[in-house]
Amino acid sequence: MKSSVKKSIVTRVRLAFLGVALFSCAVAWKISRIQYQEGAKWRALEQERRISYQPVPATRGNIYSDNESIMATSLPFYRVAWDPGVVDDATFAQHVDSLAWHLAHFFQDRSVPEYRRKLMEAHRDHDVRYIRLNSRQINFQEKKELASWPIFRAKRRGGAIFEKVDKRFRPFGGLAQRTVGFVNEDKNGAGLEFTFQQKLAGKSGEALFERVPGGFKPVYDGTEIKPQPGYDVKTTLDINLQDGAEDALYKALVSNDAKYGCVILMEVKTGEIKAVANLGKAADGTYKEDYNYAFADQGRTEPGSTFKLASMMAVFEADPSLQIDDIVDTGPGRMSIGGAVKTDSHANGRITVQQVFEKSSNIGVARLVQEHFASNPTQYTDYLKRFGLDKPLGFQMSGEALPYVKDPKDRSWSRTSLSTMAIGYELKLAPLQTLAFYNAVANGGVKVAPMIVKEIKQADQVVEHFDTQVLNPKICSDATLRKLHAMMEGVVLQGTAKAIRPKDYAIAGKTGTAWKFKNGRYTHTYSTSFCGFFPADKPKYSCIVVIDSPSKGNWSGAEVSAPVFRDLADRCMARDQASQRPMLARIPARRSPVPLVRAGLQQEIALVCDRIGLPGQTHATGGEEWVRATRAVDTAFVARTVALRPDASVAHPGRMPDARGLTLRDALFLLENRGIKVQASGTGRVREQSVAPGDPARRGAVVNLVLMPTAAPTAAPLALPAPIHTEIEENTLLIPAEVSRPSKAAKSTTKPSSTKAKSAAKEKATAPTPPAKAEAKPKKTINKPDIRTTQRTSAPSSAPSAGTATRTKPVTDAKAATKPKKAA
Repeated sequence: MKSSVKKSIVTRVRLAFLGVALFSCAVAWKISRIQYQEGAKWRALEQERRISYQPVPATRGNIYSDNESIMATSLPFYRVAWDPGVVDDATFAQHVDSLAWHLAHFFQDRSVPEYRRKLMEAHRDHDVRYIRLNSRQINFQEKKELASWPIFRAKRRGGAIFEKVDKRFRPFGGLAQRTVGFVNEDKNGAGLEFTFQQKLAGKSGEALFERVPGGFKPVYDGTEIKPQPGYDVKTTLDINLQDGAEDALYKALVSNDAKYGCVILMEVKTGEIKAVANLGKAADGTYKEDYNYAFADQGRTEPGSTFKLASMMAVFEADPSLQIDDIVDTGPGRMSIGGAVKTDSHANGRITVQQVFEKSSNIGVARLVQEHFASNPTQYTDYLKRFGLDKPLGFQMSGEALPYVKDPKDRSWSRTSLSTMAIGYELKLAPLQTLAFYNAVANGGVKVAPMIVKEIKQADQVVEHFDTQVLNPKICSDATLRKLHAMMEGVVLQGTAKAIRPKDYAIAGKTGTAWKFKNGRYTHTYSTSFCGFFPADKPKYSCIVVIDSPSKGNWSGAEVSAPVFRDLADRCMARDQASQRPMLARIPARRSPVPLVRAGLQQEIALVCDRIGLPGQTHATGGEEWVRATRAVDTAFVARTVALRPDASVAHPGRMPDARGLTLRDALFLLENRGIKVQASGTGRVREQSVAPGDPARRGAVVNLVLMPTAAPTAAPLALPAPIHTEIEENTLLIPAEVSRPSKAAKSTTKPSSTKAKSAAKEKATAPTPPAKAEAKPKKTINKPDIRTTQRTSAPSSAPSAGTATRTKPVTDAKAATKPKKAA
């Protein structure tokens, strides 16, 4: 028994040893086969995985304002790495101490011995071909400094690796922040950056990279495909007007403790948007550009009384015989119309159609719409569709909200819907969509699409140009337009917005005050607005201001939003008047047809001079990039030769360079790359700088630049194949066009009116004088009271008489025939 057990154990042990031996033989055979028979195959595969083509990102295009001031640009920064494998032992041993000293004193995050130890360990390990020396990214000027250090100065044999990383920079800070927008790493974003991503991003290149411990190292084998820079986007935005719009809006939001607000300023004829401001209250109580309330879903609301312009247009189109001095009986300020009780802020009694609009009478507008369309509500909504209020505008930026206009076929339509829509409820529009409609009234009935991008450019070449797009060549008759113009002027002359009436020009517009709908009911919080155009006789600009949920006592469009409109209108008019003054006396006489070259990069100045046939004489020794140019004079020709001399102020990294004579773009490139923060004011070229050239300037120092304009060009710019940053004055070669940046703090010298509406109880009890009729005819009187008392449930039972400046004393007896007034 014992012998059989022993025999069994021995057998099992032998089998186990045999199995292990066979397995070992199989492993050895497999290793031998991979090593010798298939070795070439696997080594080739590993080489393919270790060395591969990787995309090289393109430089992102710039975003410009209407005068080509830079609103967003990309500045180059670099990650610093090192390939110790390419440095021979003798060179490394001779210079490692010096390199460690430079690294320690430059980055100041490790001691000299620590950097020396790091370099020594990397060089001893022959498998290490890539080591990140520091996590900090350096600028272009610092890159040049590092490239001159021991070991690194040997170029490719020195092993220095500078990986370029473009960072987005906005010279104007937060100005038009939401409009300019952003794109994140996931390719999501907002604004122009997101909408025009494909144009701005350019086309990535391709280069060979080797996978090494710690990352990838570029392999320069001559097969690199250079990336194609992105296109530039030229917008229609005016920097000065944008600054003014944001400033006026911010002050109004703070003074009224409002939730959010937006302002849009547009040219009437072209539809070009000159300013768009969006500010919302953050959790900490400050105001930031969090959403694009101007045209996106966050700003789509019931417009309230600003929509009464569309209702009156529909009424006049349906009944051309109706005149603005016909009488409407609005009763004691409360009346049931179409099954819904409508109220005014005070009793108006019998007033003219014009006074209905001027006083923003809910009862008056609702009665006019009910009288003309009660038997056929579809006719009313068809007019709204003809005006284009039910369709999006096709705005160039992504994210436009879809308008909502209720239709009689909708299940939600009720008998109260007609009179409720008449005063701006049970429908929703974004502010930009309301403005486009008002702009059509200002533009002789021609409705144009709002436009914020004018051109797509590559250097100085226009790749794509956007012309004004006509959405509707005629939204209504000329007779209707004349009536609407007169009523809109009356709103500012003697109506709800009389507090913003200017003295030296005329404004036409309409106030709006809409109750907010929350949790299934209308509450006593308001969305205020003012929309109109100016100057009223020859409209150039249209504008809308919307301020939501003011909470410091003022609640109407006349008190809250209209003053912002007036502020911006004053800025526009003051600037336009200044631009029309004679300029000849301020243009200096030119003594030479040759351009005056100031300063810039040596290669670029030389290229420009060569292209225009201007002889150049270079006095630079070859290492200088930044030079200053002076005109060399000879006996035959005056100022016919340009002499390029090294700019001594740029040669010392720890000193302030001389930025005078540079464009803002060149100044930013020069100073920001040295770690100097720039604050600029004015337009044109740099004339003054707060830190004198040559003074000490450490990283983080701040310099204020004062820019001054130069003489206007007399010849068209020459087209060159690539962007040139060189600054040339007088006969004008600006490539790209000069960059101008006004200070955010430099405001218009024209002080806008900030007069608030006085209490209407102090006014005379007589009604305003209505304008004379275009033709004599018997006056209509709309005085049949609606005795139905069904309570309205789908909209507020007493919607505010939108735009009313204050609660006022009742006006009970208005006369229709008074002293005639000149029609607009």
